[in-house]
Amino acid sequence: MLILAHRGYHAAVAENTFEAFEAAIMAGVNGIETDVRMSRDNVPVLVHDRVMATGQAVRDLTHSEIESVLGCEVPTLDEALAHFPDILWNVEIKTPDCLSTVFGVLEKYQSRHRIIVSSFRHDLIATCATSLELECGLLVAHRPQALDSLLAGFDCDGNARINHLVWDYNVLDEALLAQAAANGFRNFVYGPITRTEHEECRQLGVDGVITDYPLLMQPAPDMRE
Repeated sequence: MLILAHRGYHAAVAENTFEAFEAAIMAGVNGIETDVRMSRDNVPVLVHDRVMATGQAVRDLTHSEIESVLGCEVPTLDEALAHFPDILWNVEIKTPDCLSTVFGVLEKYQSRHRIIVSSFRHDLIATCATSLELECGLLVAHRPQALDSLLAGFDCDGNARINHLVWDYNVLDEALLAQAAANGFRNFVYGPITRTEHEECRQLGVDGVITDYPLLMQPAPDMRE
């Protein structure tokens, strides 16, 4: 099972920063999940929240203004991919307004990086699958009635790049996971918190976990020692 650090490993540093990505790599993860949004000066910045703590939307601030508000360096997508070429990247696209710019960056790295592109905007993933030579994933925050209803409108047989389903831990369903795997999808899960929840993901046979707590995937200490 692959372990991806959610926004890097940010127990002691700011999320989605070079420091968080470096900490994740030092923790021994297989990959990093990050979020891309567009700033007012059309820079694809790695920021999760749509609105800052100040009440200002990321889209209304320049890259430097975002850094000023957050009080730390905010990497661009290009900078992060260039700086960490040997890790698996899961890039979550937040909004359609950044699509062409983000696609340009991803196209630059697609031949030499391991990248999975995901989004809750499944229409963006359909576009990505036909525009880029990258693996694509559908983020799923609800439990669909059936796998077919989730995939309605997608030609997954005709476009094998849509090959990941990224499930919210809260809606995990063993039958759906098995059905998805039988249909050639890789199942990823985001949002487990406790060691027991992480172990449940392993027992369910998921292919990857996106977690804020990557150290929980290490063996528990033997209290007898």
